Amino acid sequence: MEKRILGLDPGLATLGFGAIALPAEPSRDSPMAALDYGVIQTPAKTPVGDRLTIIYDDLHELLRLVQPDQVVIEKFFFYRMGNTILVAQARGVVMLVLAQHNLIPIEFTPAQVKQALTGYGNADKFAVQQAVARELHLNDIPKPDDAADALALAVTGSLQSL
Repeated sequence: MEKRILGLDPGLATLGFGAIALPAEPSRDSPMAALDYGVIQTPAKTPVGDRLTIIYDDLHELLRLVQPDQVVIEKFFFYRMGNTILVAQARGVVMLVLAQHNLIPIEFTPAQVKQALTGYGNADKFAVQQAVARELHLNDIPKPDDAADALALAVTGSLQSL
């Protein structure tokens, strides 16, 4: 039996997801593997309510397909004020869908993810992406960036369960 961890990087335009699998009794030497990764995208000129509905519907479907045992989500922090409210709205929909599936997410800040994967809390995005590819035995860095970020969250969640 395996444990499935889903990482989610919330956003209104692009919500990254990354699902990984590891043995039910993981250890530091246990191989983990990427099951699936990608993005849920919403069209830019679509009304916000319709974009949130796309996230709602697509995330329900993603959870049905992946059937995660654990979900890891980026802890919300404020950055660009113009974008903060929209990201918060998308994150609220994500939290609602997770609650409807009886999934309580684990949250990590970007600095915590960087620290877990690279040993340095201010690591650059490329260093984190390289760490994700190495941990998941991928030949290439996952694309797009939002999917790589979601995989980084999932891998961080797996490391916390060891």
